[in-house]
Amino acid sequence: MVSDKCRFCNYDLNTIFIDLGSSPLANSYLKKNDFLKEKFYSLCTFLCQNCFLVQLKELETPENIFSDYAYFSSFSTSWLKHAKDYVDMIIPRLSLDKNSLVVEIASNDGYLLQNFIGKNIPVMGIEPAQNIAKESIKKNIPTLTNFFDSQLAKNLVSENKTADLIIGNNVFAHIPCLNDFIIGLKILLKPTGIITLEFPHLLQLMKNNQFDTIYHEHFSYFSLITVKKILEHHGLKIFDVEELTTHGGSLRLFITHFNNDQVNETLESNLVIEEEKKFGLTQIDTYEKFLKNIIKIKTSLTNFIENAKKDSKHIICYGAPAKGNTLLNYCELSKNQIDYTVDKNPSKQNLFLPGTHIPIFSPDKIKETKPDFILILPWNLKEEILNELEYVKSWGCKFIIPIPEVKVL
Repeated sequence: MVSDKCRFCNYDLNTIFIDLGSSPLANSYLKKNDFLKEKFYSLCTFLCQNCFLVQLKELETPENIFSDYAYFSSFSTSWLKHAKDYVDMIIPRLSLDKNSLVVEIASNDGYLLQNFIGKNIPVMGIEPAQNIAKESIKKNIPTLTNFFDSQLAKNLVSENKTADLIIGNNVFAHIPCLNDFIIGLKILLKPTGIITLEFPHLLQLMKNNQFDTIYHEHFSYFSLITVKKILEHHGLKIFDVEELTTHGGSLRLFITHFNNDQVNETLESNLVIEEEKKFGLTQIDTYEKFLKNIIKIKTSLTNFIENAKKDSKHIICYGAPAKGNTLLNYCELSKNQIDYTVDKNPSKQNLFLPGTHIPIFSPDKIKETKPDFILILPWNLKEEILNELEYVKSWGCKFIIPIPEVKVL
């Protein structure tokens, strides 16, 4: 399973991008009796000097990571709006109708496909986490509980199921067998079909110090330069790109077969690639300088919390996202510094964060305990959360935002 070769071009991986020490799986929430058997894995990312793909080695199988998963997309109102806006845009753009087939890979709880169902457009979800797929099926969304690969694509084609639109929102980074996944996309896609992929942009990760988005579920971290190279190797082309604000800065790629001349190619991809080159994403020393920014955040955050604790202040967290577990474990913050965290997702409540063993409660707990500081772990949803927690200002509570630099609001 562990390979010292690049997952795309098979080049030797010798250059460390950033080493965040050891950490448990970021979505492996615990019961108390799980503490002693908890596993930790190296959280060290590497840079391929040939194709500039930043990547983690595959230290655990996707089956063990994703088959029973704790992330439900429908608990974020801003993400639901993002999904609805996408559907309202893509249907007229591609002229989708009752004769089309939309396939979403990693369809989660049906948060996006339900919008197509409401417009009488046939869909199929593919979601490996059985606990999450059940929620999608309850919404009458046809859902396969499988990992997507080239063999599944062949099976679907043999059943006369080919896609007019394939959607992959925040799944591309989760794929260890990258080449086989893309081969599967190509097989399943109709000759004039379109793929849209959304994923966090490596440029924004580095510009804004988003090191906490590095965790074991994310096997790869993409620049457009690298993705373009990978897709073209498999006979697919990017014909349009959108820069999004989601997840701290993401890209949405519009992709089709190389020989599909029915699409209008834009200049957006060239503009993004020029921006990446200007930042230095084709220069190895740019990557090597990243660590010093992260050390600065760790020092600033831990010093602030240490001083607050000396003043007998109570600190809690808001949210239990995977990125928060990377942040807390790297900064060596635990239940000794953080009283608890809260999360809207009932499946996380009354469990403990991996590694730090900080307890997770319902957001109602905040009114009971009236903390002095709230560390917002899903900083990408900062505005949504600040509005939701406006009431805590009544007792003088302040917010700590850790990324891109530590700020107290």
